[in-house]
Amino acid sequence: MAHSISPRQRKVRILATLGPASANPEMIAALHRAGADAFRVNMSHGDHEGHRQVIAAIRALEKETRRPTTILVDLQGPKLRVGTFRDGPADLVKGAKFALDADPAPGDAHRVHLPHSELFAALEPGTRLLIDDGKLVLRVKVVEPTRIETEVEVGGRISDRKGVNVPDVVVPLAALTEKDRRDLAFALEQHVDWVALSFVQRPEDVAEARRLIGGKAALLVKFEKPAGVQRLDEILEIADAAMVARGDLGVELPPEAVPPLQKRIVATARRMGKPVVVATQMLESMIVSPTPTRAEVSDVATAVYDGADAIMLSAETAAGSWPVEAVTMMDMIARSVEGDPDYFRRLHFTETHPDATTADALAEAAGGIIATIAADAIICFTASGSTARRVARERPNAPLLVLTPKKDAARRMGLLWGAHAVTTRDIGSFEEMIAKGKRMALRQGVGRAGAKLVMMAGVPFGTPGSTNVLHVATLTGDELKGYS
Repeated sequence: MAHSISPRQRKVRILATLGPASANPEMIAALHRAGADAFRVNMSHGDHEGHRQVIAAIRALEKETRRPTTILVDLQGPKLRVGTFRDGPADLVKGAKFALDADPAPGDAHRVHLPHSELFAALEPGTRLLIDDGKLVLRVKVVEPTRIETEVEVGGRISDRKGVNVPDVVVPLAALTEKDRRDLAFALEQHVDWVALSFVQRPEDVAEARRLIGGKAALLVKFEKPAGVQRLDEILEIADAAMVARGDLGVELPPEAVPPLQKRIVATARRMGKPVVVATQMLESMIVSPTPTRAEVSDVATAVYDGADAIMLSAETAAGSWPVEAVTMMDMIARSVEGDPDYFRRLHFTETHPDATTADALAEAAGGIIATIAADAIICFTASGSTARRVARERPNAPLLVLTPKKDAARRMGLLWGAHAVTTRDIGSFEEMIAKGKRMALRQGVGRAGAKLVMMAGVPFGTPGSTNVLHVATLTGDELKGYS
C-alpha cells in the first residue's frame, strides 16, 4: 500500500515543465521522486488530447503517493509573429529598408506580412521592433494605416512566423487570445490548480482572466513585458502569484536590466504575501549536458537566497536529454543554499510587514515564537490556504504543515515556500485541533519526543478567513507510542 511522503527537506519549490522528453507517466514519477513539487503544462505546444493524458498521469501519481499534486497550465498569450516568405528565409542587411504590411502575400527581403492590425495604430516613428527574440532589430521610420516602413539596425536571417517584440509601447492587445480562451476552458474542465497568464501589460488583463476562471483555479501572472513591470503593484494586487519570466524580459530590455527587476519582483511579491516563481534558462546548458555551468548554479542559488517560492525548469525537463538530472541538480543546489547558516538571515533582508488583520498579526507572531522557543514545526489548519500563505510570507525556520479539508487548496500549495499540505477532515473543536495537530505531526514525520508545535486555526472552525487562534503544544512520550 502507498504511504504518505514526508515533507521535503527543502523550502523552495521546484516547478518542472513537461514536454516530449518527460510527458509519460514513468518520467513524471521519476521527476517527482527527484524533487519536482509541481508540473507545468505549456499550451504553446501540443494539443488538448496530449495535455489531457499528461494531466491524467499527474493525477494518477497523486493516487499512488497519496500526496497532492500541483498542475500549472501556462497559456500562450498574444505572441506577435510575422507572416511567411516566398522563397524561404530572407537576409536583412544593416541599413536596408524593410516593410511590414497588411498584404497576406508571402514576403521577401524587402517586405513581409504583419497579421496584427493593432500594431499599425500603436507604433510611431522611432520605436523598435525586435524580431526572433531580438536577433534582428528594426527601427520604425514611417507608419501608414496598412504599412510600416523600417530601417534594419541589426541585420540577420528572417524566416516564417518569427516572433515580434515591441518593447517601447503598450500594444492594445488583449492578454487572452481566442486560442487562450479555448485552452483556459479546457484547463478548467481538467481541474488544474494554477493558470499562468502570459504577456500581461495592464491590470485589466488580469481582471478579465480572473472573471473567466471564476475561482476554479488560482491565477499566476507572468512578468515578461516592461509595461507590466511598470504596473507591478497594481497587477499583483489582483493576481494570486507572480512569475519572473526572464526570457521575454531579456529580449525587450537590456540584459543587465533583468537582474535588478528580478529582485524587485521577488521582493514585491513577498511583501504582498503572493508566491513568486523565478523562471527561464536556470539550468539551460543541461538541455544537452548532464552538468550545469557554474554561472547557472549561482543563478539558481541567487533566486533561493532571495526567497523565491519556486524555481522553474523549462526546456531542461520538457525537451532536454537530462530531465531527471536537471531536477536533481536544482534540488541539490537549493538544499545547499538552505543549509547555509546565513540563509535565514539573508531571507529576512526583505521586510514583510503584516497587514492590519488578526490573521497577519498571528502569522507574524508565530514566526517570532518559532525563533524564540526553537519550535519543531508550525501547523496551519486552513480551508482556503490563506493562513498558510500568511505564515509562509514570514519564512519561518521550521517545517510548515498545512492541514486542509479542501483538495484544491492542498494542491495549490505546491508553489508555496516551505508548505507541506495534507488533505484531512476538518476539525470541530479546540481539543480536536490539538489532538489532530499532534497526530498529523507524528504521521508526517515532523514530531519527536518533547517537540514543540505551533498551531494556527480559526474559530469558529471551518470558517474561511477567520484565523484567530495561536497555540503551542508539546509532544509527550505517551503520544509517540504507536509511531515508533
